[in-house]
Amino acid sequence: MQTPLENFIDHKSETGMQCGNYSIDIPQLKDGEQYRFHFDATACVGCHCCEVACNEQNNNPADIKWRRVGEMEGGEFPAFSQLFNSMSCNHCIDPECLIGCPTNSYIKIEETGIVIHEDDTCIGCQYCTWNCPYEVPVFHEERNIVTKCHMCHEKLDVGETPSCVQACPSGAIMIETVNIKEWLEDDIDEEGNMPFLPDARITNSTTRYTLPENMPEMKEVDEHILKPAHSELPLVFMTVLTQISLGGFFVLFLGDVMSVLGFESANWMMALLIMLPAALGLPLSALHLGRPFLALTAMKNIKTSWLSREALALGVFTLLMNIVVVMYFIEEIHISIRLLVEAITLGVGIYGIYAQSMIYRIKARPSWDRETTNIKFFGVAYIGAFLMAFFAVVFSMYDIAIPLLVLGMLGALAQMFFSLEDLRDLDTEQKNEYQLKRTQRLYNENFKNVKLFRFIALILGGVFLPLFVITLVSADSMGGASIGLFISLILVFASEISDRFLFYATVVPLGMAGGFFVGKQRG
Repeated sequence: MQTPLENFIDHKSETGMQCGNYSIDIPQLKDGEQYRFHFDATACVGCHCCEVACNEQNNNPADIKWRRVGEMEGGEFPAFSQLFNSMSCNHCIDPECLIGCPTNSYIKIEETGIVIHEDDTCIGCQYCTWNCPYEVPVFHEERNIVTKCHMCHEKLDVGETPSCVQACPSGAIMIETVNIKEWLEDDIDEEGNMPFLPDARITNSTTRYTLPENMPEMKEVDEHILKPAHSELPLVFMTVLTQISLGGFFVLFLGDVMSVLGFESANWMMALLIMLPAALGLPLSALHLGRPFLALTAMKNIKTSWLSREALALGVFTLLMNIVVVMYFIEEIHISIRLLVEAITLGVGIYGIYAQSMIYRIKARPSWDRETTNIKFFGVAYIGAFLMAFFAVVFSMYDIAIPLLVLGMLGALAQMFFSLEDLRDLDTEQKNEYQLKRTQRLYNENFKNVKLFRFIALILGGVFLPLFVITLVSADSMGGASIGLFISLILVFASEISDRFLFYATVVPLGMAGGFFVGKQRG
């Protein structure tokens, strides 16, 4: 009679299980093939051995998990079902982490298809943690960079088994080869998806899943847990400040065009003050980085990364605004030359804010991936009109103050409309309804007072106070108008900062279900 150990050894040899082996025997890759994981959900017992083995192998602390186990449940007693998902990097055919990385720190090895992360060049911007619909990249706070699974490719190269495969006691994780063309044309939709995982087509994930037959409708075991995402305060201020500068510069350019027709022109001090928000905001963004001294390398991947495009465009925009300040200061420069430089500057600034908004148009974060994101990012520019109106009052340019106030009020009303539409869409959008409903809960339960303040401050500072200031300007009460406009600016700025805080804090990403024991996944 066989002992249990002998029986298990015979079972391994008969089935070709990879678990427990120090070496691995997989076919050589042919043209058009790459390595992938196969996860058998019918075999997984949820023991988390794969997580532990991965951390041991890669010397990661307990809260950094390159492989994670999620849990789902379904059915009713006694026909109750429990389902686990052990997931690491899916080594996608079109990895969003690689496409979006501003420093080209992700490499898809041509010979094997494995996606690896180059730690030395990473600046810790965490854009990949947003882009990946599976939330695979993890920010390592001790090292100030992002890290991720690399399929133990050094071990595979010498015929050794990846640690997660070797440690799994039930043989639920295996390494396979996959023909990319056949996978995309025939099998990905049926074998590449699992309950509560993002659509495999988003990144053309390669992981193959084996699921139970006649599986009941499942639900996440952690669906009752809802936490705000990271507030990203440096980015809150950077985005709002650069958008204010764009709005102010648009008004400056418009005023310079009107000066050709005989209207009073702006001066160099106004041009300088309009440039300052962007000049202050851009350095603030470096505080978001894990390695801020490498911030300039964020411009390396303008070919595919919106973050690189934003960094380059807004850097050039701020530089050109400085040149415009000098051109205002040197009055001998002909206005036609100044207008040409201003037009170029405005075009670069518009593209910079567009690139900034496109950073957040990512499928992995449904509440961001909406047209209202682009509209509201440009919408903040109305504060620039109020800022120029304030300068006009301070510099005794009364004739242009009222038109600028009206322009700012129209912008504030438009921003209010699209903000309300943004919230309404959370309740009506059908795609990714689960994540959007949870975002709505965060707005209404966790940040109810912040949301209320956002709209009260916008109404007072963007509509009622400017109306009052118009009456003061008409009555030649410039001292009162200056004070009223200053208060208005504080209110609308606080309103937009509150709204941008909510933008970051209420996002609910796609990801894996039931990750009770998942470590720090920075939101």
